[in-house]
Amino acid sequence: MPGNKAKQKAKQLHKLRQESISFFREIYREEEKILVFGEGNPDAPLVLVGEAPGQQEVVQQRPFVGQAGQNLNEFLEILGIKREDIYITNAVKFRPTKLDPASGRLSNRPPNREEIELCRGLLYKELIIIRPLVVVSLGNIPLKVLADDNKISIGKVHGTPMDIAVGEEGIRMILFPLYHPASIIYRPQLKEVYLEDVGKLRRYLEEKGIL
Repeated sequence: MPGNKAKQKAKQLHKLRQESISFFREIYREEEKILVFGEGNPDAPLVLVGEAPGQQEVVQQRPFVGQAGQNLNEFLEILGIKREDIYITNAVKFRPTKLDPASGRLSNRPPNREEIELCRGLLYKELIIIRPLVVVSLGNIPLKVLADDNKISIGKVHGTPMDIAVGEEGIRMILFPLYHPASIIYRPQLKEVYLEDVGKLRRYLEEKGIL
């Protein structure tokens, strides 16, 4: 029964979460890292992978909320998909921050190599439990992690599906790279390209029988 399969995967994801909390507590003894895990359908055929949680994600303990959530909702609306039918996660599971000396406030920054590498295995394990048919990377960092290629660039491969092998087991999946929905806020010239790519993704998912 599909229900039993989803329950089994949910249990495995819960166990992975507990193990990860212990792992990161050990790594970052001096500084508490609040982990934000993936959420959604554990048996989803489609997984979205963003970069890292921001302030609102940490507060609510959920990926893609706040402004990022609004961007995601627009994206899902175009695809005609409900959030609860897919699984959403990030390449890095805690918020990378920098301190503004003037204001004394923390702000977001891109994850560094160490943070990406510490979380890489966790993302792979997550995907191996779920075994989606298609993984959509949103932005450059999840693309590099999922393609296992530090030289690959979203500007060159956006909107083009590619075969990937995930983890030591080499589980085959299709990676569909997209610009991050937030990038069109900072670079409005990308909006047309982004919407075109989302249209390509929709057609691709229809062909695969996912939509």
